[in-house]
Parts: sequence; structure tokens; C-alpha cells
Amino acid sequence: MKYSKYSTVIIGSGVAGLYAALKTEQQVELPDGLLLITKSKLGESNSRYAQGGMVAVMKENKADSTASHISDTIKAGAGLSDFNAVKFISEHSDAVVKDLLKFGVEFDRDENNNLCFTREAAHSVRRILHSGGDATGKMIEQALCKKVAENENIEVYEETVAVELLVNSKSECKGVVVFNDITQEYETIYSPCIILATGGIGQLYKYTTNPAGATGDGLALAYNAGAVMQDMEFVQFHPTALAIDGEENRFLISEAVRGEGAKLVDADGIEFMHKYHEKRELAPRDIVTRANFNEMLEHNMPNVYLNATCINSEMLAKRFPNISKKCLENGIDIAHDFIPVAPAAHYYMGGIKTDMKGATSIKGLFAIGEVASTGLHGGNRLASNSLLECVVCAYSVAEYLKSIELKTPKQIDEEIKSIIDKYNDEDLILDDIDVPALKKKLQEIMWDYVGILRSEKSLMTAVSKLEELKSEFPRKAKCLNRDEYEFKNMLLVAGLIINCALKRKESRGAHYRLDYLNTDEECVHSCLTKKDGELDFVK
Repeated sequence: MKYSKYSTVIIGSGVAGLYAALKTEQQVELPDGLLLITKSKLGESNSRYAQGGMVAVMKENKADSTASHISDTIKAGAGLSDFNAVKFISEHSDAVVKDLLKFGVEFDRDENNNLCFTREAAHSVRRILHSGGDATGKMIEQALCKKVAENENIEVYEETVAVELLVNSKSECKGVVVFNDITQEYETIYSPCIILATGGIGQLYKYTTNPAGATGDGLALAYNAGAVMQDMEFVQFHPTALAIDGEENRFLISEAVRGEGAKLVDADGIEFMHKYHEKRELAPRDIVTRANFNEMLEHNMPNVYLNATCINSEMLAKRFPNISKKCLENGIDIAHDFIPVAPAAHYYMGGIKTDMKGATSIKGLFAIGEVASTGLHGGNRLASNSLLECVVCAYSVAEYLKSIELKTPKQIDEEIKSIIDKYNDEDLILDDIDVPALKKKLQEIMWDYVGILRSEKSLMTAVSKLEELKSEFPRKAKCLNRDEYEFKNMLLVAGLIINCALKRKESRGAHYRLDYLNTDEECVHSCLTKKDGELDFVK
């Protein structure tokens, strides 16, 4: 096995990981260098699929204020948002956006070169920046990828999976073991600072807007290392994914389309959102999602429709070029035709509990972006707050690292040695496993029983079926390839989501229990660790 050392290791190459790498390299003393690890190719991540935009409370946007953004975020968060986290992220948005511009990120501007702002559901004003019309995540990621690739001080490992964190007997993270899926070789990397920026869990579900890599890897790494996990039951389902199959995920029809005036309708063109919320199409995501799902169930239909024909066709083509193109590829002219849409797993509000520095409960281990639970999103993420959280927390962790000395560990204890030995052993003779077939089974279990509508009966059915599935996957530690490591992580994270969903006996935000429709007066976070093995609900 190869051994190496770095002052900082960042795992994940979405917007959070890329920006953290650039900011850390720019201002932190790194005697042993900086390593960025991605399990695919640089630039392939959840971030690139973020269409609508990024929240930014900008000083030049006189109609907006941090107080307004904080209020909107907390209202959408169903009581679980942490006020201090929301305030911190909102107040830093102006500075971070202006810093992104220095790294080559461009946002759409009007004819007077002023930034363009749009509005999305549950926002009280227009405060969403966008880029490339409806390709914001992709445009931000491309700009940051270019800067990372050009930076000779940032080393990049592609096609490399992080398989286990090196945590000693004092609960200090000292590095990570990784596996290169091309060379089939393991490497032990020692580092005083590991930053997880691994994204979400959408691939646990049959229908998702997330790419193939969204398999919960960082969550599994942190849980197995003993980190405190928070609000794992909260999965956000986006109400409008293009209801056409054939790929690994469903194409997102951005909330911004509704923000510009599109209406949800049935097959006959009749609007229905007035039955569910006074804000209709601009109600919080969980409400719109359940409304669409309910209409589908009531009428035994695979989808509802989004009617964007009421929007000026020229404006539609200019504002949503990628959505227009994708729909046209499937025979849908959005200026004249209804768009078939249905809910899909989209974003994970739960995650590794962190503070605003990205620090977890394990010394030396940090988490930023979707894999982290900062308290910003609460039980229901406000539209376009995700990219803002990614960049503010990446900026914040780099600022914090300036204040500490990043000394690579010189000694390891027996705890870490035993972890390394597992992967140093002679190769085991392992039978091939049909991972795609197992993954499909897991996705159906999660969609059918741990989805938009939940109950004790459905969740207990999921527990039973998940145990059966585990018996078909005998790997305990070492796996043969990336697919197997991903599926091992998916099994673990699915179990954590089910466990937490069973214990939260109320309906709150995206967690909706048919057998507990009321929302408790007392608002609590659910926390758990591997060591305790039990959930702890904390205020």
C-alpha cells in the first residue's frame, strides 16, 4: 500500500469542495500541500445540476435585506432552522458572491450590466442570482474547476473513493484510506485536516434529480468514524422533475419556471394549487410536492403538468435555454406544450452535524455543503439556499484553517493501525455481486416506503426489506470496486434515514407521517452516533 501526507485533504469536487480548495490554497499555510479527491472526473457532481440559481442578499438589491431572507428561510424550515446559522450565512452572502466573481464566476446581468435577480417559491422578494439562464450550478462549477486545474498547488485524485477515515482512540481524525478504481490500489493518506464535501443521497431513491454519484458516501464515512449525525429523516423531494425515464436520474424543471409564472395543472389544463396553499405554485417545496403527489394518486396518473405557455416565448427561451432544449429533445415545446412533471428526491437536509466553521464532533474532521447539517435548512430547504450554503461554509472553513497549525501526524495508535491493516491484507477471493440489481431494489424500497408519505407500517416494511437486502450483500469492510463501496454506503445511510423517520412521530417539513399528521409544539433535532446506537432528540 502507498502512503502519503497532506496538510489538508478535501473529499468531493462539487462547488463546496472546489471553492474550499481554492480559498484554502490562497490563504492557508500548507507545508505538505493540498489534495482534492473526487470519485469521478473533476467537474461531475450534484452542484452542476443546480439550475435555478443561488440566493444572494446583495447590497445593491435595495428591495432585499438579510432580515427578510432570514425570515423566509426560517418560515420554510418548519421550525428546525438554527437562527444563528441562517443569520451567519445570509450576512456573508454579499462578500462571498463578490469573491466568486474574482475566481471567474459570472452571473447573468441586464443591459445595464446590473446583476439579474429572480424569485422562487417561498421567497418574499427577487433575490436569486442565476448564470447561463438556467445552468447556475454548472457555470459556477466550470469556473471553479478551471481555476483548480490551473492551480499547481492543488493536487487532484480522480476516480478515487474514500473508504474509511483514520480516527484514533481519542476521536481525532488523522487521515483517510482511499481506493483508486482504475488501478485497484489502496492508499493511506495522513492529514491533520479532512474536509468532506461529498454531496447528497438522491441515488437512494427510484426517482431523483441527482447524478449517479449521489450515494451518501460522506455520511457513511462520518457515521462509521463516530461523528454526530443530525436530522437524518429529512429528505427533500422536488415537486417538478421531468417525468420521462431512460437515464440514471430525472431532469430537473427548475422552481424558477414557476417563479416566472408557470402554473401546475392536470391533463385537462385545470389548475389545482389553490386547493393546497394560498401561495399556490410559490408555496414551500414540501407542500407543492405533496400536492403534486396527491393529484397523481387521486387520478391514478404518473405525473401532473407544468404550464409555461403563459410566459412570453422569447423570455422563456432566453431565461430557460437548457430546460427548453431538454424538453425539445423529448418532443415538448415548452412555449406551446404542457411539461409532464412529478416529484423526485432532490436534496438532503440531514447530515453530519457541524458548526459554521464546518467542524464536526471529531477533531480534524470538517464537513461542508449538502453532506453537512448546519441548521440552515431545518426541515425544508428554501429554494436556492443550497449553493449559498456551499460557498459560505467553504469560505468559512478556509478562514478558520488560517488560525491553526496544520501538522501532519507523525505517530499513529493501534486504532488507526487496525484500520489500515484491513486494507493491507492479502486480497480476498470475493464473488462478484450484481450491484446494479441490488441498487435497483434499494431504490424501490426507499421510494415506496420511505418517500413523500410515511407511516409506521411503511417504515417497518422498509426495515424488513432492507434486512433482506443486506443478506444479499455480504461485504463488511473491503470491497472489489467503487460500485460496491457506493452500495455499502447506500445501505448504511438508508438504514439511518429509516431509523430516524420511525423515531420522529410528527409531521414536520419534508418529513410527513400519515399516522402523525400534527406538528409537535416542541421543536427538536434528532441526533445519533454509531457509539450510542440510539437517537437523541435535542432542542
